[in-house]
Amino acid sequence: MAASVAVSRCLRSLLIRRVMAPTPLGLSLRLCPMSSIAQDETSTAAPRDAPDYNYESLRVTEAQKHILHVQLNRPEKRNAMNKAFWREMVECFNKIAQDPDCRAVVISGAGKLFSAGIDLMDMASEILQPQDDVARTSWYLRSLISKYQETFSVIEKCPKPVIAAIHGACVGAGVDLITACDIRYCVQDAFFQVKEVDIGLAADVGTLQRLPKVIGNQSLVNELAFTCRKMMADEALGSGLVSRVFPDEVRMLDAAFALAAEISTKSPVAVQSTKINLVYSRNHSVAEGLNYMATWNMSMLQTQDIVKSVQAAVEKQELKNVTFSKL
Repeated sequence: MAASVAVSRCLRSLLIRRVMAPTPLGLSLRLCPMSSIAQDETSTAAPRDAPDYNYESLRVTEAQKHILHVQLNRPEKRNAMNKAFWREMVECFNKIAQDPDCRAVVISGAGKLFSAGIDLMDMASEILQPQDDVARTSWYLRSLISKYQETFSVIEKCPKPVIAAIHGACVGAGVDLITACDIRYCVQDAFFQVKEVDIGLAADVGTLQRLPKVIGNQSLVNELAFTCRKMMADEALGSGLVSRVFPDEVRMLDAAFALAAEISTKSPVAVQSTKINLVYSRNHSVAEGLNYMATWNMSMLQTQDIVKSVQAAVEKQELKNVTFSKL
């Protein structure tokens, strides 16, 4: 215990010395009362459509300050994924990745369920394009599949944390989508179904690659993929596919937005760096992950966000009262 206290005091002393250290311009950073720093305010107004995010298959709203809500918005079609969806998801999340005002995202489905998966009727004309021969058909299909894969990989590549809020059915490509998200909540009535084998194909846009890493149980993944059986909410929670289950959609969304709001109070440099390194480390050895982290943090440790966060800790202030620069 004494050793732990000594280490804690030493670390505190080092951090405070860093806060007080001279800057390259010869100036000194002094702690000023947190009350003098402008506070981030959480909006209680009704969500409004986010400017510059106008899509046919998605609705994007500003849920709260720094938080975007992306809805699959084809409720009359059970949020089935049509040609517009596969294009617009890439456009949307590439834009979110570069949006300095956004720090967290909640993604959900409008209407009675999350998503029924791919819209086969709408997609058939694109998938079944006639080509001159087998080789050219194969090249075309490979290019098409790669394009569809990017629709969900773009969520993973986006440095902003993405929280999936799932109610009702999450079928086929819906599972591909949520496994690319960082955090998953669901309602008690939700179910998950890797449906592709039932329509004569192997899932090809992410489920077979991400689901084993999400739940860490290859036997269960094989069972779900081979049989196409439904995984209900309680099993999803027990397997680690989701981290929380709620009695209804309203409470689930409230919790998802509360989580997003908490994340948005943290340093965006710290949060986005954490996501990028978590994704990298998942796909690399421990040694490779540590080397990448060292290279990453040799620049990120120089952020003023550390100064502000330490100042808040010293003054026993909440991070929601700290103004971090946009990123």
